[in-house]
Amino acid sequence: MKLKDIGWNYDNTYLLLPEVFYAKQWPEPFKNPYWILKNEKLSRHLGLNSENLFTEDGLNLILGKVKKEEMTPISQAYAGHQFGYFTMLGDGRAVLLGEHLTVDGKWVDIQLKGSGRTPYSRGGDGKAALGPMLREYIISEAMHGLGIPTSRSLAVIGTGESVHREEKLEGAMIIRVAASHIRVGTFEYAAKWGDLEELQELADYTIRRHYPGLKNLENPYRSLLSQVIRSQAELIAKWMGVGFIHGVMNTDNMTISGETIDYGPCAFMDSYSLNTVFSSIDRQGRYAYGRQPYIGQWNLARFAESLLPLLDEDSEKALSFAQGEIEGASEIFRREYFLVMGKKLALVNPSQEDIAVIQELLDLMESTGADYTNTFRALTIGEEESSEMSSVKFDDWLRRWKERLLARGVSMEEAQTQMKKANPSVIPRNHLVESALSAATEQGDFSKIQRFLKVLEDPYSYSSEQDEYSQTPMASEQPYRTFCGT
Repeated sequence: MKLKDIGWNYDNTYLLLPEVFYAKQWPEPFKNPYWILKNEKLSRHLGLNSENLFTEDGLNLILGKVKKEEMTPISQAYAGHQFGYFTMLGDGRAVLLGEHLTVDGKWVDIQLKGSGRTPYSRGGDGKAALGPMLREYIISEAMHGLGIPTSRSLAVIGTGESVHREEKLEGAMIIRVAASHIRVGTFEYAAKWGDLEELQELADYTIRRHYPGLKNLENPYRSLLSQVIRSQAELIAKWMGVGFIHGVMNTDNMTISGETIDYGPCAFMDSYSLNTVFSSIDRQGRYAYGRQPYIGQWNLARFAESLLPLLDEDSEKALSFAQGEIEGASEIFRREYFLVMGKKLALVNPSQEDIAVIQELLDLMESTGADYTNTFRALTIGEEESSEMSSVKFDDWLRRWKERLLARGVSMEEAQTQMKKANPSVIPRNHLVESALSAATEQGDFSKIQRFLKVLEDPYSYSSEQDEYSQTPMASEQPYRTFCGT
């Protein structure tokens, strides 16, 4: 079987960059690999031939058992600020198999994660356990269903081998599809260890790949900074809108494309609180829910620093421009956030009066510990009387909200129709994710995951099948903690 037999329109344009940015690397051979989860809908969307891909021959093809001239896999080099500290990194357990030209004319990366050691493994085994790979599959596909830019999961593959962490676990890999894997950390790496020509080549490649409309501008690099700031502002606002907490917003986990990537200790908030943290390694709350816009701005400042030599030949002018863009990022984040939150209450393009109403609801939710998703769900379906916040203050807020809708000429029926498009009825609640993962990893029962994935495909449908998935966790299922899964 060849790549063309699975419909893979193959290239690897990253090889056009200087070799300092990558190392050629084949996946580690595994004796008895097998398919576990197969995303046939994504396969068809990409224009791949699922009937040939999801076979034993297709699996062997993906894992590198092809003629060497057909495929040139690589591991990418990058750096990053991890919890504020700068370090050299790179794909320590992943290989970029190559790129695929989709049916709609877009290039996407196809990466194999958990595929063994690379030159950037830093002493690790480069492998992954089944649980974290299944978790990334569930969360990334749920994020896609929620309409949030994200990498996607094409499949989970069992390696047929064990990995050793605190205990012996079943090994697995995931096939990840992304617009690209170019990160803020890639630019930090170029600025630190590359020369000016290599930095410019990376920037030019990024513009061709993600922002081709900029290439003919007088200074496309200034516009690149502005575009990335906007992309990240829109992304983080959408995270906040559904109560998503990335958990490890290091600069190596922040893409230039504006996609969510690297689902490690991420989770979804139950009770609303700006200080919500789930990650076991985030002991200081650096990446708490409410801090995500500020960390996004901090990360973008590192991106701007990396671009300084390209922004202007005059270093003072370059610095002045970068500072202005980064200082303005906070207002862009704020505007994007309230655009998202306005839609959740049918207050589209909210005025200052509307923003005050939105903020008052959030303050009430925080003071009462109300469930974030279910509060908006109740308002959407007209069941606010069942809200956990039922009180005189909440009744006063309801009155003011309805007055704002009336002032806009929006009926409750129209508001609810609008709100159904902005407020998910179901999210991948942490306790449900863990229940599905336990059934799969401990009992070999993947039916819970399959059913869960089906429900998460269209979280805005408000179908009866989603009702049981809207239940909040029991006291015994809290507090919830997530782990890196490395």
